[in-house]
Amino acid sequence: MNKSLFTAAYYLVLAVLFIFQAGCGDGEDLANLPAPRVQVYVTVATDVPIFREFVGETLGDSNVDIAARVQGFLETRHFEEGSFVKEGQLLYTIESQPFEEKVAQAQSQLAASQINLTNAKSDLSRIEPLAAENAISQIDLDAAQARYEASIESVKAAEAGLRAAELELSYTKVYSPIDGVIGKSRASEGDYVGASPTTVVLTTVSFIDTMAVQFYLTQDEYLEAARRIEEETGTAHPGKAEEEEDDDLVLILADNEVYEYKGRFDFIDRNFDTETGSILIQSLFPNPNQLLRPGLFARVRAEVDVIKNGILVPQRCVMELQGQFNVLVVNEDNKVENRQVQTGPTVKEFWLIKEGLKPGEKVIYEGLQQVKEGQVVNPEIADIKIPDLESI
Repeated sequence: MNKSLFTAAYYLVLAVLFIFQAGCGDGEDLANLPAPRVQVYVTVATDVPIFREFVGETLGDSNVDIAARVQGFLETRHFEEGSFVKEGQLLYTIESQPFEEKVAQAQSQLAASQINLTNAKSDLSRIEPLAAENAISQIDLDAAQARYEASIESVKAAEAGLRAAELELSYTKVYSPIDGVIGKSRASEGDYVGASPTTVVLTTVSFIDTMAVQFYLTQDEYLEAARRIEEETGTAHPGKAEEEEDDDLVLILADNEVYEYKGRFDFIDRNFDTETGSILIQSLFPNPNQLLRPGLFARVRAEVDVIKNGILVPQRCVMELQGQFNVLVVNEDNKVENRQVQTGPTVKEFWLIKEGLKPGEKVIYEGLQQVKEGQVVNPEIADIKIPDLESI
């Protein structure tokens, strides 16, 4: 029994020695292996524009609500809904008979006033010579003069009444005040329109050759932008120090397609909305092909900062673990260093590195999983170029 235990222990010791010798032989073989090849990206310093996107809504550069200015029954609609109309084009006709009657009455009143004026003038012309010869009293002369002057004012009042009646009559024909696309009619033929206080907006005409896009800035975003503009121009008011605004705003549509025309800043509202804590910004975009229509939601992409001599590295170079960002750097001795970095925003497929890297350093791009810190490697420079940072 004891002999069997001794024999088993003997063979166990032999097995352990064999494994140990095999392991030592593998270590020597690994030590003699050539340094692994890794692809590295050489960092460069460049000015990095930082962009931010804001959700906005499109509006016509001019939007005019068309309302009836007189009360009456709508007789005729003279346009096709959704079509393009010209300035001065007839849109609606309101029943005009009541207003034609007012014009006729005003004309009759004016005629009567003019007759009274003629008679008063004739009486005054006849009395004035007699008064000069003391043939009639001064009282009669004053009365004739007063009637004449009153007749003049009566004519003026009648003329004003006629102009008002004619103006009301003209309002029975509703014309487009601008060129633009006209919306759906909110009143049908036969409707009674123009009644106060429920005045009906008949339709809306929008000038869309240029489109306004409105979006909002928070207080922090506004202060950041205003301070930057103040540093560059000496005033915090956008565009105040420049005669012309650059077309440098990019519009990204709801289908994520980039709109082909760039826009420009138009104005900033005078005050913040106290309920939302934001301020309105309006930008303008050309719309020669009439692609944009009012009410579209889109994203406005604007440059909010420029990082001077920023360091960009491809995103695949950066490793993240529990909120810490690291890169593997090949030093002058071709040894791998684990470097902790502080990242900024992503710029396309690159990370902006705020701290931890300098220009000219070699960051491992390909082969991260094959090497470890302190290992000697054979670096090969990868052909990676920084893209055009001004484009989407």
